[in-house]
Order: sequence, then C-alpha cells, then structure tokens
Amino acid sequence: MSSESTSELKPLNIAILTISDTRGPNEDSSGQFLEDSVLEAGHTLISRRILPDDVYLVRAAMSVWIADPDVHAVIITGGTGFHERDSTPEAVTPLLDKTIEGFGEEFRRQSAAEIGTSTIQSRAFGGLANHTAIFCLPGSTGACRTGWNGILKTQLDSRHGPCNFSALVGRKPERAIERLQQVIGTRAER
Repeated sequence: MSSESTSELKPLNIAILTISDTRGPNEDSSGQFLEDSVLEAGHTLISRRILPDDVYLVRAAMSVWIADPDVHAVIITGGTGFHERDSTPEAVTPLLDKTIEGFGEEFRRQSAAEIGTSTIQSRAFGGLANHTAIFCLPGSTGACRTGWNGILKTQLDSRHGPCNFSALVGRKPERAIERLQQVIGTRAER
C-alpha cells in the first residue's frame, strides 16, 4: 500500500469485466452499477466487457489490460462462487504479482452483516499485476455495492489516507504496450 495521499483526486483509468454465461449488456446490472460508481467517483472508464466464465478468455483479456500502461485498475464481477463454472480465481490468480489478502477478508467481513454466514461462499479477492490493481467481486449487484462503497471507493481515491492504492498503479514502463504489440502482432483491443 502507499502512504501517499493527495489533496486533489488523481483519476484512475479503470476497466470493468463481467464474467457471466447468461448476462448480456442489458442484464448486466452489476457491471452497470460499477460503471456508474467509477464515473461518479471521478475516474475514467477505459473499457467494459462481458465474457463467459472461461479461464482462457478471462486470462487473455486480463493479460492485455495488465500489459496496457493506460489501465490502472480492473474490477471484475462474477465467477467467484463455488458453482462448477465459477473460475475467476483460477483464471486471474496466476497473473498476479502480489495478492491483497485484506481485500477478500474485508469484503467478507462487511458482507456478513448483510447476508450472514453465506458470505463464506464468496471467493472475492484482490491483487496487483504489473502495477495494475485487480479486484474480483461476486456477480450480484448487492455484492458489487458492498465492495465499491465499503472498500474500493476509498482505496482507489488518491485523497484517502492514511493509505490507498492509487499511488501504486500506473507505473508501467511505456514500452510495455510495444512489447505486447510485438508478441501478438497488432495493437491490443481494449
């Protein structure tokens, strides 16, 4: 964590990824809540996607965002439960440089006040990869509201003290996207 806080908001570029086998853009109330919240907080929505619960599709999209110097944070909703298709932790965890253990712990602590012991079925987690903050929330809009209002709103705000994640993100080498282009042959689609 960074102990740096500022008097003015330093807006972050945030990507939102909904993991769902059944939701399209019109049914994605969780992704819409997160988009509205990101923009209301003064940040920039750099990309928003919906992908099926497929480990390799999720890893591919996340790898592009992690390598992109313009993406500071990614918020994922969905795929964190115990259903046989839920695979967000399995898809994302291998990409992390560091885990944010306290994120999942604090999410479940706050969630317990709302849904009781059912919160133990959440595998919400966070981490850092190539100076990109990544936060994975359950797919329900209520869970996204809990995660945003209770944790992310302040932790992504450069004015929040004594510490926040905003000073840790966005330090990617400028040549990272050039290397990505060389590897895949074209400009990565956001």
